[in-house]
Amino acid sequence: MQALKSAVAKGPLDPVYLFHGADDFLKESWVRRVVETAVDPGMRDFNLELLRAAECDLARLSGALDALPMLAERRVVVLRDPGALKKAERARLAAYLERPAPETVLLLVVPAGGKTDAALLNAASSLEFKALEGDDLLKWITHQAKTECQTTIAPDAAALLASYGGNDLALLTGELRKLVAYTNGETIDTAAIEAVTGVRQGHTMGDLLDCVAKRDITGAVALVEEVIDLPKSGGVPVVMALTSQMLAIGWVLAARARGLHPSRVSGELFSLLKGAGGAYTGRAWGEAVTCWTTHAPKWTAAEVDRAIDALLRADLALKDTKVSSEAQLVTSLILEMSPATRTRRVA
Repeated sequence: MQALKSAVAKGPLDPVYLFHGADDFLKESWVRRVVETAVDPGMRDFNLELLRAAECDLARLSGALDALPMLAERRVVVLRDPGALKKAERARLAAYLERPAPETVLLLVVPAGGKTDAALLNAASSLEFKALEGDDLLKWITHQAKTECQTTIAPDAAALLASYGGNDLALLTGELRKLVAYTNGETIDTAAIEAVTGVRQGHTMGDLLDCVAKRDITGAVALVEEVIDLPKSGGVPVVMALTSQMLAIGWVLAARARGLHPSRVSGELFSLLKGAGGAYTGRAWGEAVTCWTTHAPKWTAAEVDRAIDALLRADLALKDTKVSSEAQLVTSLILEMSPATRTRRVA
């Protein structure tokens, strides 16, 4: 990514790029940036070719790859979903990739969930656009507010907006534009987020996770329906975030049991989480790690094991199309994860 940023800012651009990964919004934003850098707006109609592999025959693909720039130094060819090319077209692309034209920038854009084979990865400058989570998402919101909306957003407001829109970057961008109009260009604060989106502090996914971690079952149950109704939320994301949380709490308990110094637990857990990449925390990583390390002593290893078993059953149940209410299922899950009732001693 740093190499691409440098090439867009200063040049030179590589002859072939492969954009793949889970976030289509980021991919398309970088396609636009490369096009804006490589092709003069006045000559864009002549030097920009947009292709979809499923609709592209051999003649059109060959024509796009063989064409020369018109009254310009470079041209750009954008080929979306290259994995959908038929056999003859794939062979033509493979032959081109062996000797790409120096005056053409070819962008191969794989949609989220699309096929990315080793041949393309090896033949192009490959960039994976992962779905943004945690602190990376908050940084993106702050950057988007500054560069795209010419405004600033307070850190706590960015966290609240992230809890509302998740990592749907298109949705978040739209909300930022509404917020600019609402605040008349002033700094976006939590009051503005609440007024425009309806999400409230203390009623987010992070607040629900905090309640479960600290064994506040009453508080957690009270938040279930509101959190599930948030955009990009639902039963599945809640169960995913709770699963990451319980696995992390279990890791903290195991680390302390093997004698890891408390001062090192947070750092190692944060490194583990960042390295894993695929863990869904439902909030910023730093906030999640603080919660887990703080409230881990409220759990035992046996309770964590039982909670994980309950989460697995809930995950399977959510995949059953007969589920009538995700809120009821998640509520039952949280109650099942609650502390066992202890019999009072009779004096």
